[in-house]
Amino acid sequence: MTKRRNFIKSGLALGVVVAANPLKSCAESIEKEEEATFQERKPVVLSTWRFGIEANEEAWKVLGESGSALDAVERGVKLVEADPNERSVGYGGRPDRDGRVTLDACIMDHNANIGSVASLEHIKHPVSVARAVMEQTPHVMLVGDGALQFALEQGFPKENLLTPESEAEWKEWLVNSEYKPIVNIENHDTIGMIALDEHGNLSGACTTSGMAFKMHGRVGDSPIIGAGLYVDNEVGAATATGHGEEVIRVVGAHLVVHLMRQGKSPQAACKEAVELIKHKLELRNGNLEETQIGFIALNKKGEHGAYALNKGFNYAVKDAEGNTLEDAESLRH
Repeated sequence: MTKRRNFIKSGLALGVVVAANPLKSCAESIEKEEEATFQERKPVVLSTWRFGIEANEEAWKVLGESGSALDAVERGVKLVEADPNERSVGYGGRPDRDGRVTLDACIMDHNANIGSVASLEHIKHPVSVARAVMEQTPHVMLVGDGALQFALEQGFPKENLLTPESEAEWKEWLVNSEYKPIVNIENHDTIGMIALDEHGNLSGACTTSGMAFKMHGRVGDSPIIGAGLYVDNEVGAATATGHGEEVIRVVGAHLVVHLMRQGKSPQAACKEAVELIKHKLELRNGNLEETQIGFIALNKKGEHGAYALNKGFNYAVKDAEGNTLEDAESLRH
């Protein structure tokens, strides 16, 4: 009889809670149901923008053969770094206002080992230099001439990264010298890639040539661990794209992973990070229409999510069942 009374009391208490906040209770029930029905999957790889389709295929050559997420993300983004037709990453990237192509990249593995380079010139694959920093030095970041010196000592070939097409665009830009990045036009984005391998380990990489016609020496979020990329092997991984200054302000990728640690889904975590950036922009009277930020995230179960400030951001998802390009949801439409 006592157990029956306790059961009735518990039921009444639950009813009061539900009645007090029915929407929250309903949302929590849906979220719990989604968590219960989600089937864990691995391996899986995510990457930003349309070139992520080809990059994912390259990464899958590692993941599909039981390789590590670390090797996969490096191999995947190198494909884009080497493509002169991708004008925001690596070889062929648009130069700064002095006509110099400077590259930024970072990489992070499942043991929180990290490596990064910034304002690196003449080296086609900055992500591999970043990995060398991680594995061959006691440091986590090298910049400018020091990064170049290290790369050459490691045997990376010195190359001219300014293609005729990018040089022509730069000379045309010099006529008016107007610095106004355009939302979703690839003069301010990156390739960020995060992966979960079949061993259950996460890694990520991020690489870019930065904003076109930037001031020489400008560095965005891409090479900054915690801003452009973050991996916590107990929780998940996230990477960012878009206007790096805004991502840096909120330490964006780390924020997304931290929100996942608190129990949020990758989708919900990305959305909350974007909402914070929007709030910070509004406090500074920033131009929302001319700012784009996008996050992608992946948790330990292989569940993924993405979210952007403005519409137009897309990302690629590859697992054993296929490779798809998906449009991210956005705060502003």
